[in-house]
Amino acid sequence: MKALAFLGIGKVGLIDKPIPDPGPNDAVVKTTASLICTSDVHTVRGVIPIPEGRVLGHESVGVVYKCGADVTSWKEGDRVAVCAITPCGRCHFCQRGYTSQCGGMLGGYKFTAQRDGNLAEYFLVNDAEYNLTPIPSSLSDEQALYTTDMLTTGLAGAENAEIPVGGTVAIFAQGPVGLCATMAARLLGAGLVIAVESKPDRQELARRCGADIVVDPTQGDVVERIRQLTDGEGVDAAIEALGHPVTFENCVKVTKPGGVISNIGYHGEAGNVLQIPLAEFGLGMSDKKIRTALCPGGRERLTRLLRLIENGRLDPTPLTTHRFPFTEVERAFHLMETKQDNIIKPLITY
Repeated sequence: MKALAFLGIGKVGLIDKPIPDPGPNDAVVKTTASLICTSDVHTVRGVIPIPEGRVLGHESVGVVYKCGADVTSWKEGDRVAVCAITPCGRCHFCQRGYTSQCGGMLGGYKFTAQRDGNLAEYFLVNDAEYNLTPIPSSLSDEQALYTTDMLTTGLAGAENAEIPVGGTVAIFAQGPVGLCATMAARLLGAGLVIAVESKPDRQELARRCGADIVVDPTQGDVVERIRQLTDGEGVDAAIEALGHPVTFENCVKVTKPGGVISNIGYHGEAGNVLQIPLAEFGLGMSDKKIRTALCPGGRERLTRLLRLIENGRLDPTPLTTHRFPFTEVERAFHLMETKQDNIIKPLITY
């Protein structure tokens, strides 16, 4: 099979690899469509050490190609989605409800970080009974793909934000995850959704995704503007969806006492320390809460997300700005590196 692999810091390329063989509890999926994530870009830059030849990618759907001996719920040809996070469902962390941390810190992130990813013609899925999710026949591959990372992460950001019905939320950065957090905040009942974004194309998408107001951080003091929009109080919740020290600090600054800062941004290239502005944190006594999340996975969660799309509650497909055949996946990856041509998400078809 062909696969897009890490070939050294800053280098990727298509390579030949054997089709994987499933263990007793695993399945192999024949890929039909993928998306490329900025997390892969961070990895290629060296944020997560991986060996050369490791396959990239964690956002793919397809059809079951082969099942392990102990997998009984699936058969060849079944159309499935698989989350970027593939927990075992059995370990201490999974049993406690922290499936993204399966086996230890960030341990649910197995694609690429621990073994080959799924920007490939075939890919292995561990613990298939827990992680394979049926795609409704009414949904396209493109629709289903967004449940594998962007929507589940964006929803986790809004869930962790604990936005009261009718409450206020500021979402910093309107990339793919931020846009999905904007959709989710509206869906969960936020009364005022403030998106923070400087790029005009993403500002427009933010409005389409449910933002009531878009604040441009290049046009003045974003913290002061958000306070003005909330009668000086600040927001009930702020969602960090970029992974940058400044946006994290601004989330703390704009959140009212007793509010929640929800972090879903990837701080892999932000250095080793994030600062908390102490005055706005009430010197540690503001009753503000900071919560974090890594892309929750599992069949039950993806099934619920697919139901939301199927019944018209969410439409993530406007985030698809580019389309490529798998033979041009290197070009798509390099566009995600440079963010040229206003790319947000590239759809790869096989």
